[in-house]
Amino acid sequence: MHTADIACALFLFGIIVVSLLSNVVVLICFLYNPEIRKHVPALFILNLTSCNLLLSVSSMPLTAVGLVTPGHPGGSVLCQLVGFLDTFLTTNSMLSMAALSIDRWVAVVFPLSYHSRIRHRDAVIALGYTWIHSLCFSAVASWRSWLGYHHLYASCTMCNSRGKASGAQYVVFTVLLHALSYLLTLVVLCVTYMKVLKVARFHCKRIDVITMQTLVLLVDIHPSVRQQCLDEQKRRRQRASKKISTFIGTFVVCFTPYVVTRIVELFCPWPLNPHWGVLSKCLAYSKAATDPFVYSLLRLQYRKTCNALLNRLLKRSPLNASHNTSRSYNTVTCVQTDKPTDQ
Repeated sequence: MHTADIACALFLFGIIVVSLLSNVVVLICFLYNPEIRKHVPALFILNLTSCNLLLSVSSMPLTAVGLVTPGHPGGSVLCQLVGFLDTFLTTNSMLSMAALSIDRWVAVVFPLSYHSRIRHRDAVIALGYTWIHSLCFSAVASWRSWLGYHHLYASCTMCNSRGKASGAQYVVFTVLLHALSYLLTLVVLCVTYMKVLKVARFHCKRIDVITMQTLVLLVDIHPSVRQQCLDEQKRRRQRASKKISTFIGTFVVCFTPYVVTRIVELFCPWPLNPHWGVLSKCLAYSKAATDPFVYSLLRLQYRKTCNALLNRLLKRSPLNASHNTSRSYNTVTCVQTDKPTDQ
């Protein structure tokens, strides 16, 4: 077995472990905390988490087996089933990310009418579309016998086992699949989050003006307090940009190599390097491990729920509120706002 295959297998094993643990924690938080379930985005996060968990127990382990053992892992029927799930779950998770970005756009751009525009019924309809969209492509691939073991990716996924008999149809189908899943999601992410960032920067500028006017009026303010307020202004301006970069950046880094490899494979006259194919597939799998942190676990509400669960598990009482220290200033308090881009 090649060294690169061993490295990819270890990398994939780490992805499986992190994905299972992190997504299970998100699911437990969702079931434990009723406050999380009240919010509409929780439905999209639940759908995304479910897709990641199913992907972690179906397609990923079989790919790991294909890396460490020669030949075809599992039987033909099992491979077709896993290939169906791989296509369905990957497409569904992408569309769930697009739905989350649209929800955040409405919440930030139309904050006063958000609850009338986005309701649980609307979220269910959106999730219904993602399921129908994903099922249609998976069903067509299964019906046309375009699911099986692909040696380039060492995975049970989409492949043209029928050869030239359906070559042109397979090319059109593959391009259409990635255009209506990856490309569509990328466009929605960029458009919605750029609008969110624009609104966030506008609010930051207004807060900065108010803060500076206050600092000018308070001439006797201590220099250290003034510097702390200025530092907070800088952190506030950077916070929204970092979150937007994380949402879009993780999607691009994880899925772009795999999608590009898929498209190049259709038109390239010579075989591609299988090590690159496996690596691009592992990067696509890694999105299932990063999603819980990007969309859930780094949020304050989920962190508090995790702490409460940990304290309950260890049978510890939560810290008293009196133990929490708060910084107070003599004559001014630096203005802070809610995080508008928090998912």
